[in-house]
Amino acid sequence: MSDPSVQHQQARPAVPVLHEQRVDEVLGAAPERGRGRYRPHRVGMVWRSKVFRAGAVIVVLALCWLVILALVREQTGPEGFLVGLGLAVLPVPLLMAAFRWLDRVEPGPWRNLIFSFAWGACAAALVAIIANSFATRWIATATADPASADTLGATVIAPVVEESAKAAAVLLIFLFRRREFSGVVDGVVVAGFTATGFAFTENILYLGNAFGEDQQLGSTGFASVTAGTFFVRIVMSPFAHPLFTVLTGLGFGFAAVSARRHRVRRIALPVLGLLLAMGLHALWNGSSAFGPYGFYAVYGIVMVPAFGLVTWLAIWSRQRELRTLAAELPAYAAAGWLTPAEPTALSSMRARGMARDLARHWQPDRARGRAAARAVAEYESFATSLAGLRRRARHGAVGPDFGARERELLHHLWQRREFAAPALTQAAHLTGRPGAHHGHHRHPGRHGQHGHPRPTPHGSAYGYGYGYGHTPGYGGPPGYTPGYGGPPGHAPGHGPAAHPPPPPYGSSSPPSHRRPPT
Repeated sequence: MSDPSVQHQQARPAVPVLHEQRVDEVLGAAPERGRGRYRPHRVGMVWRSKVFRAGAVIVVLALCWLVILALVREQTGPEGFLVGLGLAVLPVPLLMAAFRWLDRVEPGPWRNLIFSFAWGACAAALVAIIANSFATRWIATATADPASADTLGATVIAPVVEESAKAAAVLLIFLFRRREFSGVVDGVVVAGFTATGFAFTENILYLGNAFGEDQQLGSTGFASVTAGTFFVRIVMSPFAHPLFTVLTGLGFGFAAVSARRHRVRRIALPVLGLLLAMGLHALWNGSSAFGPYGFYAVYGIVMVPAFGLVTWLAIWSRQRELRTLAAELPAYAAAGWLTPAEPTALSSMRARGMARDLARHWQPDRARGRAAARAVAEYESFATSLAGLRRRARHGAVGPDFGARERELLHHLWQRREFAAPALTQAAHLTGRPGAHHGHHRHPGRHGQHGHPRPTPHGSAYGYGYGYGHTPGYGGPPGYTPGYGGPPGHAPGHGPAAHPPPPPYGSSSPPSHRRPPT
C-alpha cells in the first residue's frame, strides 16, 4: 500500500522540461519567500555589495556630469547654457516614452534604463567632447588646415568615438545584466535610452553655442541661428542619435537570442551593428559635403527610410514576443501551472491591460486595488520572461542555469496567481480570446465589471495577498519523464489521474497548506 501523504505530495504541477530527465532533478524544491531570486556567480569580494557598486556608478557618472557642466558653460556662457538646457529637454520625454512603450511586453527594470540614459548624457558625452576636441586639434596642427580638420573630425573621428562610447553602455548591460537583456527589443530600448541621453547633452552644447552666436550678431526670431539649430536638431531629427545607436543595440539583441555554440556569430553581430551605426552616423555628419541640398537628400533618401525600417523591426520583435507567449506557455498550462485561458490572454496587450483593470476594481479599496494591479503586472512580466527563456532554451541560447531560472519564475508566478489567474481568465473571456471558455468559472452572487460573474481568487478570504501557504510543491514523482514541451501524463504509468492540476479558482475545494518539500 502506498502512503497517502506521498501521493498528496506528488499530485502537484510538474514542469514541462525541454528534454528527457527526472523532473525532481530539474526543478527541486521551492525557495523560501524572499529568497526566490536567481543570482549569477560573482567575481571578487568588494563587488558583492550592491550598495558599493551602485554608489561607485553614481559617483563616476556624477563626476562626469560636473565636468560636462563646466566645459559646456565655458563654451556657451551661463545664458547660453540655460537656453540650451531648456530647449534640449523638450524631445527627451517623447523619446523615452516611445522606447518604454516598445518595452511594454516585458518591461525592463528602470535601473537599467536610468543607467543607460545617464551613461549617454554623462560618460559618453564627456568622452566625445574630450576625444573629438583633441583629435580635431591634432589634425589641424599636423595638416595646418583647420577647415579640413573640422570636416575630417565630423565625418570620421566623431562617428567612431561617439558610437563606441554609447555602445559601451549596451555592452555593460549585456554582460552584467544578462538576465534582463534577452532579445532584440531589450537591445533597442537600452540603446535608445543611451542615445537619448547623449543627444540631450549634445543639444545643450549646440543650442547654447547658437544662442551665443545670435547675441553677437544681434539675430532674433525665425531667422536666428538658434531657431535654425532647434528646427534641424529637435524638430527634424530628434531620432538621429537613437537611430544610430539602435543599430548597435540590434546587433547585441540578435546575439542574445543566438545559440551559445555560435560564438563567432555572437561576437560578429554586435560588431556589425556598431560598424553600421558608425557608417550611418558618418553619412549624416558628412551630408553637407554633397552640395547645398546634400543634407535634405540624405535625410529623405537614407535617414527616413532607415528610421522606418528600424521602427518596423522593433515593432515586429515586440509582436514576436507576444506570439512566443501563445506558443510556449500552453505546456505550463497543461502541467497545471496556468489556467487554459492564460496563454492566449497573456499574448494580447488588450487582455493584459484589461486584467490589470479588473484586478484593481475587484478589490474593496483603492490601496488594495493598486496592489492587485501591480501583482498582475508583475505576473505578466514574469510569464513573458518564462516564455522567452523556454524559447531560447529550444534554440540552445541558455546556459546550465536554465533550471534555476525556470524555478524562480514559476515560484514568482505561483505567488501572484491569486490575483492574476482570475483576472486574466476573465479578460480572455471578455476579449473573446481562444481558450477563454476553458478557464472561465462562474460564481453566483459575485459580479465584476460589465455584469459578468466575478471569479474568486483561490485561497484568499479577502481577495488580496499572495498567500505563500498555498504554494504547491515543485517537481514530480521519480521516473516521471515528459517529452519535449509535452504536458504531463504522457509517460507510461503517470496519466492525468496521477497528476491532477490545482483546484480551479473559486472552487470550494480547501487549499493545501502544506509547505513545499525541501
